[in-house]
Formats: sequence, C-alpha cells, structure tokens
Amino acid sequence: MASRTVSKDIITLRGSAAIVSEYFGYAANSILYNRGVYPEESFKKVKKYGLTMLLTEDEGVKTFVSNLTAQLAEWLETGKLQRVVLVIMSKASGEVLERWNFSIETDSEVVEKG
Repeated sequence: MASRTVSKDIITLRGSAAIVSEYFGYAANSILYNRGVYPEESFKKVKKYGLTMLLTEDEGVKTFVSNLTAQLAEWLETGKLQRVVLVIMSKASGEVLERWNFSIETDSEVVEKG
C-alpha cells in the first residue's frame, strides 16, 4: 500500500514542466495586474492553489501567455531553458521600466531520463 502512495506523489519531468510553466503564466498575469499595465477591470478572479489569482480577460494577452507557457513547457522538458525575463517598457519612449528575471535550473540527469 505504501508503494502505491509513493507512486501517486511522483512528478514526472513533463508534469513538472507543466506546473512550472503554469506558474509563469500566473506570474505574468500578476505582474501585468499589479503594475497597472492593463486596466483592473480587464482581469477576473480565479482560485488556484488555495489562492485568489487574477487572470486577464484580454484575448490578445491570453493568447500571448498561452503561447508563452506552451513554449516554456517544451523548453523545460528538454532542459533548454535557463532564464525567463519579463520586461515592462514605456510604449512612448521604449525605456525599460521594470525587468523581472527568473533563473531556471534543471537536473540534466532527469532531463536525460525524460
């Protein structure tokens, strides 16, 4: 019986990549909301991981974040991702207002095993 419980708790590389890429999607939404990049009314509240999260309802941003998280998952699974940088720039001047750096470390042994 204990072995069954242990096997339930194992997270595969693919599952782990999905969780981490999902995290980045929520992080991007949170940054966009908290920094006022998009109006407050363009976000909706959802419950995730026991927390209230805000997700954009803007179709263009949703598509961008969806494509981003899918690509991140692919790169995570192959061990090709080392860093994700989210930059907020002034639309008028192109000046960098904020830069968010997320460092990624992958276990090459796990990547090789898949």
